Amino acid sequence: MSTPAHITVGSTAPDFTATTDGGGTLTLSSLRGKRVVLYFYPKDDTPGCTTEACGFRDAFPRFQGLDAVILGVSKDSPKRHDSFKKKYDLPFTLVSDESGAICEAYRVWVEKSMYGKTSMGIRRSTFLIDESGTITHIWPSEGKKVDTKTHAADVHAALAAG
Repeated sequence: MSTPAHITVGSTAPDFTATTDGGGTLTLSSLRGKRVVLYFYPKDDTPGCTTEACGFRDAFPRFQGLDAVILGVSKDSPKRHDSFKKKYDLPFTLVSDESGAICEAYRVWVEKSMYGKTSMGIRRSTFLIDESGTITHIWPSEGKKVDTKTHAADVHAALAAG
């Protein structure tokens, strides 16, 4: 997987092949012709990540109406994804990035600081990818964080606007 120096609106989305929930395999480029919501989140079954996932779950029929595929990505194992998906009845695919290669390619594996301690982790981020594989929107925008309570609606609005 070649990794560009920066991921920006207008960049080609870095391709990847990864294991998904249910033991499947997904290659991003196989979704060309559809719009893709590629969202990265820190960890299955944590409060913010659950709120975000359930937001996408609840809005799922509206995303399908726009011919969009939702993919959630974290470093959790496929088995952990299976449990998370079953517990919250998530109707979209969860991608396992245990090696961190996808997070690195999308530049979401970053140094984080909490309570004065720094560690590496996933910055909650979403990339909207058009039918040709070009990134058209990136969340968070400069200086802002993704609001897990409204994020699915924000992404849906961007998709609906074209």
